[in-house]
Amino acid sequence: MPDYDGVNGLREEFRVVGSRNLPGRLSQALATGVAKFGLDYVMPGMLHAKFLRSPYANARVVSVDATAARALPGVVEIITWEDEEIRALGSRGERFGTSKPWLDNIADREGVEVAVIAVAESEDICEEALRALVVKWEVLPHVTDLIKGSREGAPVIRPEESTPPSFGRPGTVNNDFPKKGNVYHVELISGDIVEGFTAADHIVEYDMYTPAFAAHLPNPSGSIAWWSKDPYQGDGPNLHIEGAVREKHAISVMYGLPDEKTIQEGLFMGGKYCDWGLRKSQEITPLLAKRTGRPVRCVNTREEMYDFLMNERYLHLKVGFMNDGLITAVEDISVADHGSRGSSSFGNVGDLTQGPFNTMKCKNVAQRMDVVDSNRGIMYVSGQHCPFNWDSLTLGIHLIAEKLDMDPIDVAKVNLHGPASQDDPNPVPSFERCIEAGKKLMDWDWHKAGVKVLPDGRMHGMSFRYQMCPRHSGVVYKCKLEYRDGVVHMPTQGPLFGAYVVEANAMVVAEELGLRYEEVSIDYDYREPFRAFGGGSDGTTASAWAMKECANLLKRQILEAAIDYAENPPQPAMFGPPPAEPGPFKGLKPEDLDLVGSKVVIKAEPDKGVPLSQASGKNLFATYTGRPPLSVWSTGPMGKVLDVMNAAFCEVAVDTDTGEVEILRFGAVADPGLVLRPISLESQIDQVMYFSQGCQLLEDFIYDERTGVRLNNNMLDYKKPGMLDAAPVEREFIETRGSNAVYGASGISHSLANTHLVIIAIQNAIGAWVDPPATPDKVLRALGKA
Repeated sequence: MPDYDGVNGLREEFRVVGSRNLPGRLSQALATGVAKFGLDYVMPGMLHAKFLRSPYANARVVSVDATAARALPGVVEIITWEDEEIRALGSRGERFGTSKPWLDNIADREGVEVAVIAVAESEDICEEALRALVVKWEVLPHVTDLIKGSREGAPVIRPEESTPPSFGRPGTVNNDFPKKGNVYHVELISGDIVEGFTAADHIVEYDMYTPAFAAHLPNPSGSIAWWSKDPYQGDGPNLHIEGAVREKHAISVMYGLPDEKTIQEGLFMGGKYCDWGLRKSQEITPLLAKRTGRPVRCVNTREEMYDFLMNERYLHLKVGFMNDGLITAVEDISVADHGSRGSSSFGNVGDLTQGPFNTMKCKNVAQRMDVVDSNRGIMYVSGQHCPFNWDSLTLGIHLIAEKLDMDPIDVAKVNLHGPASQDDPNPVPSFERCIEAGKKLMDWDWHKAGVKVLPDGRMHGMSFRYQMCPRHSGVVYKCKLEYRDGVVHMPTQGPLFGAYVVEANAMVVAEELGLRYEEVSIDYDYREPFRAFGGGSDGTTASAWAMKECANLLKRQILEAAIDYAENPPQPAMFGPPPAEPGPFKGLKPEDLDLVGSKVVIKAEPDKGVPLSQASGKNLFATYTGRPPLSVWSTGPMGKVLDVMNAAFCEVAVDTDTGEVEILRFGAVADPGLVLRPISLESQIDQVMYFSQGCQLLEDFIYDERTGVRLNNNMLDYKKPGMLDAAPVEREFIETRGSNAVYGASGISHSLANTHLVIIAIQNAIGAWVDPPATPDKVLRALGKA
């Protein structure tokens, strides 16, 4: 629903919001290269730290002899997992629902930090010390093949863990099944599956594979920390840490400090794609700095940064449907990677409650999933590249379309329930508008598989998918605005991590106060309570809603002060400039005034007024703590109620002689409710399409079956698209204002990211299915030519 609860939520005219080419507050620093990232900090007397990392897929450190390492010149400390202070760091498992020591002697994936930390005068000496260790390893059986690892008789790699993974609202997923070997079984069943399949005119079954692919972190994770005593921060030591996190609170909690005693002044950190997980290199430096009395820097190499953005998954889907394309029953049987210890369950169990099936009219859905312990790798917190395995239904829609010779868009229309509930027969206005715009954007003319030949002889294929534009809500924002010396200030914490959330907030403030964007001073200060970012796409639109409320509180104060200044003008000072001339506001009420064009004016006579900078001699400030109403995503299983949506399209050309696939273009039509900062939205869509291209055409992890070790943890062998490879993206935005954050905006999250849009277009071109990544050799094999 629209922004009924907020002040001016139904505003009709916008001067600032939605404007193009408004620069980021810190963009110049980035563009000119003067931006200082956390790991650019170099402190006098700085030490370096490195972890011992496992060369095995699954192993245990039995013992470590560090005598030779400690004797090396320049080595300051060799710390093992048995150290009392390391043990005192305690369990960090609450992040993921598993409990394990912060550092121990178990290495359940290759490259994981294990058993030992070396602290020395340089990184090279750290590396030399680690090589000097005499480590006795017990190499254990490993699982990197999920199918083999799920079978009876497979080696059990974590027999001590038996608690099933959990995600989603309590009671929604049945996970009361005993663990068998490496497998946790979870399921969610609704309706009558047997009846649904019995009623179907047709049944299709298919297998779908989603490979794991890497997180996208342009800057290797790490931190530098040091301690100081500053009486301005109160009694006790203060922790300075740079490069660690997008918000310092997590480090404060870990070390038992109030937020005000944790100082993170740096304004820049590498962009992250929904990766909230802290690496050990980001967490350990405060402890090491306290022990040594010197600044300590610890940073991962790029080879150590190939964590998963999404875990591997196998899926078998059975779909029953009528002659008109209406789905009557769905059975989803999946095998999903549980990953190594500490992996998020977002990408597996979360699919069951937040998957695409909630958007269908059909209620007969059985989802059964085996979640398999493995030594393949770790996924930190996120795993929503393609939110909640959305393309399982996308693939099903295209199979139904192929079977019935029916446009897949029409299949989607038949099955999408109405905006209010699964029983609502009405069309979803946002969806209808996205589809109408998308067809025009792409010159949509669907054809059956393998029938359209391009003038150059290549085969033409196209595909379509829909999704929601979800807003994850619930974060409470602590906003503050100041009117000081005639200027409006918006103080906020840093750092900038790739999302220009603060700028959107400033645009809303300018809108509400009748100012230009440039007239709102964005003041970065680590001591401020305001953090513009929230959970997922909640950041921009929800924080801006709270800031809108704060701006209107300040506006009231400014108008009251302007009247007071007019009625009680200050006396001229003996020295200094004369006071500003008051406005013609005597006898008026705040309701009689407005802020327009950077002036305080009389509503009835808008040509009468004074510049805001001269309206009052007072310094004012307003605070607001709160959030917008919960989104439809947060008030029930995602998809049961539909507000704002999007549609994505892909067009490819396939050379059947070489197997080469060219993405001719992506198309994206999105309804985020209202576009706040267009360049941010456009960039996010370009980003997710770039990711989608990579995971479907290039990216894959290669494992040595015998050892379980990855063979391509580097930027040469792990293929990503380069700048010249990036496919063109055509975009169009719909603004229905149908959500309930600021001005009816919702955000878009990464809902346009996908794992099979390109794959489906390839099938439409050649009439054969290819598992991602669709490399030329796979395409030729699918065509029977290799």
